Amino acid sequence: MEYTRLGRSGLSVSRLVLGTMNFGPQTAEKDSHTIMDRAHGHGINFFDTANVYGMEPGDGVTEEIIGRWFATGGGRREKTVLATKLYLPTGDWPNERFLSALNIRRACEASLKRLRTDHIDLYQMHHVDRDTPWEEIWEAFSVLRQQGKVLYFGSSNFAGWHIAQAQEAARSRHFLGLVSEQSIYNLMTRWVELEVLPAARHYGLGVIPWSPLHGGVLGGVLRKQREGGASRGDSGRSAATLARHRETIEAYEKLCADLGEDPAHVGLAWLLAQDGVTGPIIGPRTAEQLDGSLRALQITLDDGTLAKLDELFPPPAPNGAKPAPEAYAW
Repeated sequence: MEYTRLGRSGLSVSRLVLGTMNFGPQTAEKDSHTIMDRAHGHGINFFDTANVYGMEPGDGVTEEIIGRWFATGGGRREKTVLATKLYLPTGDWPNERFLSALNIRRACEASLKRLRTDHIDLYQMHHVDRDTPWEEIWEAFSVLRQQGKVLYFGSSNFAGWHIAQAQEAARSRHFLGLVSEQSIYNLMTRWVELEVLPAARHYGLGVIPWSPLHGGVLGGVLRKQREGGASRGDSGRSAATLARHRETIEAYEKLCADLGEDPAHVGLAWLLAQDGVTGPIIGPRTAEQLDGSLRALQITLDDGTLAKLDELFPPPAPNGAKPAPEAYAW
């Protein structure tokens, strides 16, 4: 396993991040525990979850599944860099959501209880809260850090401007601030390259891409259809995306076949090659899917292949402007 520092922090994390959203809704608890054990066996130490994962539908809250796994001992908690999130509603009452000091306190305590641990390594804001002042947010977070309940803080789905706001407010309080940003980022969704990636690099945040295969569309969906197998890209928004971009996906899968690599592994390897990316979140539903993802760490994409991928999936540059991060400058 390869490891890197999380942003400018001293925290060492694996370059593949185990996403747990499927634990409960898609993957039974016993199988979820097997996947987490297998992840440790591969050296993956960075696990990502959220306080709303698994609530509906499913057999149980995802954090509780992880907590019961920690409770089995064997150094499972000590070996894990644990990341969770807050913001989205966890109930019907008005203060059971967003980033007020009250909800930050209550949400943290509830996550600690479900996770059966005394601290969270990385506590992430699931979305920006435009109605709560940064002074309130950072004061509430600083209390959690002083209490030893949280070590590091991160953001998710922030714009570059939000990262700047957060970091400058933290700087005024002589507080470490954010160490990571979790954004949607993949070959088909590259908008973070305009502002988010430059802001993250400037402020020393590690970037953690979610949906690295664009809901399965970049995971070899056309090949699986030809082989008669099911794929996440066959339904919902992924199917609509595939219908719009079928020609591009066909060309992508052909390029991967010419490389002798699985499209899913190439998509992950491309993210690992991007400046500022800590590691993509993989969300295996089975232990076999987890095992397969490790191949991405062994793939090195040469300049020619990277250029071909840019031709298929061009980086954002509105109106033919300069490429990011200077797209808006003139």
